[in-house]
Amino acid sequence: MVAWWRSSLRLRVIVATMLLGTTVTTLIGTVLFAQVAEGLVHQAVSAATVDAAQEVRNAQERFDAVPRSDDTSLNATTNEIVGQITPADQSLRRTVLTRSLDNDRDAKITTLASSDLDLDDIPTALAEALRDDPSNQQVMVTDVNLATSDRPVPSVIVGSRVDISRAGPHDLYLIYPMAREQATLDLIRQWFALGGLALLGLMGAVAWVATSMVAGPVGHAARVSQQMALGHLDERLPVRGSDELDQLAMSFNTMADSIQSQIQQLETLSMLQQRFVSDVSHELRTPLTTIRMAGEVLHASRDDFTGPVARSAELLHEELDRFEDLLTELLEISRYDSGAADLEIDRIDLAGVVRQVLSALSALVDHSGSDVRLSLPEGPVVIEMDQRRVSRILRNVIANALDHGEGSPVEICLATSDDAVAVTVRDHGVGLTAEQASMVFDRFWRGDPARNRTTGGTGLGLAISLEDARLHGGYLQVAGRPGEGAAFRLTLPRSQASPISAEPGPVPLDPARDLEVPPVLTEPVTTGAEERP
Repeated sequence: MVAWWRSSLRLRVIVATMLLGTTVTTLIGTVLFAQVAEGLVHQAVSAATVDAAQEVRNAQERFDAVPRSDDTSLNATTNEIVGQITPADQSLRRTVLTRSLDNDRDAKITTLASSDLDLDDIPTALAEALRDDPSNQQVMVTDVNLATSDRPVPSVIVGSRVDISRAGPHDLYLIYPMAREQATLDLIRQWFALGGLALLGLMGAVAWVATSMVAGPVGHAARVSQQMALGHLDERLPVRGSDELDQLAMSFNTMADSIQSQIQQLETLSMLQQRFVSDVSHELRTPLTTIRMAGEVLHASRDDFTGPVARSAELLHEELDRFEDLLTELLEISRYDSGAADLEIDRIDLAGVVRQVLSALSALVDHSGSDVRLSLPEGPVVIEMDQRRVSRILRNVIANALDHGEGSPVEICLATSDDAVAVTVRDHGVGLTAEQASMVFDRFWRGDPARNRTTGGTGLGLAISLEDARLHGGYLQVAGRPGEGAAFRLTLPRSQASPISAEPGPVPLDPARDLEVPPVLTEPVTTGAEERP
């Protein structure tokens, strides 16, 4: 639900609109209902006070006409008068006659009340008000329990003072139930609820239509953008009018045309550059072969030359080797750039490949003065790989460690997991800064161009190694600290059909740590001159 809420603009707009509509509708409905209820109550009170005043006057006239000498029929006469006040339809008015609070006469009249009325519903405050101000009507609106109703009925109670011969002052209460007003309010409340629900439904529908008019084109633009990101550069948005959304679509299409044109220009330029590099590399091989043959003759006869000429022959021989390596690597880079590089997969023992690479670099190991320490599993580590490319990766990173290790130990560790293997090459030489580590795989980049280098590489080795690792579905990482050395970590899947799911142990490559490698180094490397433990 949370994901749907975050991903759907239409849902958020509709919910927000309906919540706001509910709040506004509730406030307006409450105010209107209160105004209607207040009007109905005011009207009922006005009608009740007018009717009660007339009935009290009539009752007082009848009480005044009662003979003062007649004591035996006082209760009967009073009951008759009260009965005349009470209508046949008691739903219109109820009547209560009771002795006043300040009446101290000896003659007593029995309290008279309508049959369905509970005397406890006559508020004491109303009787006290009549005692304090007997000359005026006292009015109160309160709920009254009637036997004919299953719930309290809001009623207007009008209290007045009447004087009965020999019995003294009595309170006459006329109760006007507001059942019709209550029914009217219930009906109004019901219609308000139904109208509010209908209004909310209408607001939801309006919000749906409004968001559809906006979210539809926006969603279409998002889908077209995704298609363009996948490489379908011919996708465009339809333009049907001239409103704001259509103007946005026209701007989007113009931008897409510009991007497509620029990408096509860049692709054309890239193809021309790739073809140029490939053609130049191929074309240079023929004159390079001729120059190499001439250089070999000169190098073989250098002893017959004078000192400067002999040295020139030696330099020519060395630079021809480097030039040939550069052409080979340029051809390899051009294959990656054109997408023509592929793998020749075999099941190979990676530990054996590490040993073969070290054996091939034995002369460089002796020249560098570094102790090379291996930490390899006891058994074979067989994985699916292109042996030529993996050997080239290991040769580049190990040669780089020997070249920059400045005679410090170089540690090589092979770690395994269920679906991956990792080779870590760690030196303790000049190290790398964070900025240098981010550029170490750039083509022709050198950490310190002014520093004398042992191997004199072309500057493309690590860039090619990174592409070789990616081609296997793995990755090549680097970390370092200035003055503390650097570490390269090659991670490869055991099978080309299974991607890497977990980093092989024992220690992740993390420059925040001390570039640690496992301390268990069990296999010495023989370099020819001596055995370094």
